[in-house]
Amino acid sequence: MIKNFKWLLLVSLTFVACTSDIEDEVAQEVPVVAGSADFSTYVALGNSLTAGYSDGALFKAGQENAFSNLLSKQFALAGGGTFTTPFTNDNFGGLLLGGNLIAAPRLVFNGVGPVSLPGAVPSTEIAVPLAGPFNNMGVPGAKSYHLLAPGYGNLAGLATGTANPYFVRFRSSATTSVIADAMAQNPTFFSLWIGNNDVLGYATSGGDGTDPITSEALFSQAYNGLITTLTSAGAKGVVANIPDVKTIPHFKVVPFDALDSANPAFGPQIPTLNATLAPLNQAFAFLGVPERSIVFNANGKSPIVIHDETLPNLSAQLVAVLQGGGVPAATAALLANQFGQSRQATANDLFVLPASSIIGQLNSQYFAALVAQGVPQATAGQLAVNGVTYPMQDKWVLLPSEQAELATATALFNGIIKAAADAKGLAFVDANAILINVANGVSFDNYSLNASFVSGGAFSLDGVHLTARGNAYIANQFLKAINATYGSTFRMYKAVDYQISYPATLQ
Repeated sequence: MIKNFKWLLLVSLTFVACTSDIEDEVAQEVPVVAGSADFSTYVALGNSLTAGYSDGALFKAGQENAFSNLLSKQFALAGGGTFTTPFTNDNFGGLLLGGNLIAAPRLVFNGVGPVSLPGAVPSTEIAVPLAGPFNNMGVPGAKSYHLLAPGYGNLAGLATGTANPYFVRFRSSATTSVIADAMAQNPTFFSLWIGNNDVLGYATSGGDGTDPITSEALFSQAYNGLITTLTSAGAKGVVANIPDVKTIPHFKVVPFDALDSANPAFGPQIPTLNATLAPLNQAFAFLGVPERSIVFNANGKSPIVIHDETLPNLSAQLVAVLQGGGVPAATAALLANQFGQSRQATANDLFVLPASSIIGQLNSQYFAALVAQGVPQATAGQLAVNGVTYPMQDKWVLLPSEQAELATATALFNGIIKAAADAKGLAFVDANAILINVANGVSFDNYSLNASFVSGGAFSLDGVHLTARGNAYIANQFLKAINATYGSTFRMYKAVDYQISYPATLQ
């Protein structure tokens, strides 16, 4: 009924990893001072942000530009040793298990929006672990408590969801944990940026319950356990808190009013749609909830139709009212079941980035279910259009109530992080405040960074992870915190050394 909605993007950007010969630059200046910290053995713990994940995948160029790798280059100027990274085999991204693809290649920009890299042939196999140890212990997808979990790198655990394919690839043994492998290196300095996934998983799944927010008790136990262990032999370090998920582009791309009468596949259908839904809207008015009426604008944009589980389910009442108004019983039942807990979206609702590809598309699963119930195919097709006649389900949208849950959890977790940092005298990076500022727009040397999708320069094509320049900006914030806490004199990275462009293919 409606064609794919396309992103209107003003600028085509992705990052190209640029090497910054920072050593040559500072060699002519006053030597860097380490201050009161010992950077000889630096270990970085965290999730995808620490690993260098970008554009929806882990690939070599992204790993090279990870903020943790940038920190290590500065630390090398003040007594820091070798910083090893479990590099992937290529710049395609994606993982293989026994030759079978288990993680998708990276995204590229095709002139309209992000797409999986055409023709990519990933070569990074996880079945045979790499020989370590590795200083970059960033594990994409890891939550706080995962870093403490024995067997998190056990290949057999992938089938039960108790292991992580990225850690499988570089763990020292099938029974070890991330924190154990980190401590085996006797770190003198560490970075810990963890906790993002403890809330982000809930957000990117639309709060549908499949990836719940970590409990406050579990997060506190895990985080304080990590800090206690990391500092147990006298190591110093830097920690960062959890950003507000609403600041990232992932939740800003899809507008609540994405249905446009100018769309030739949608606009001509509006009179028929409004006429078909008129009895339903009359029933809503009769039941005292006219705000739940569904009306499409014939001369502009219209809000997407969504399922809202916080609303009272009026299906039973709607059946009675619709039948009382002369609607045939079968039709009344269909409408009541479909719209009993629905409404049109408002500006307070946030849609996940992948929703952009399914709005206005036929929901084949629901279509098949209707046909199986005896509904004629033509009618089933009309009733199964995502976001138009079939309400967008919970996994696609963050309701205000779900956003409030995320805000509460983020505030609690960030309080735990700050208290732990203060108790141990660690450097602290307020990543939450920093990325709020980025969302509003910040200057980085002679450049501007913001959270606009693709054109903002800070975030990659997945709308969650940082670009090379975004990583350089964040690395500078870590360095500032380290300088302030330990009296070091590390210098800042230059924006110009981290160019951004989004090619449609990779050579």
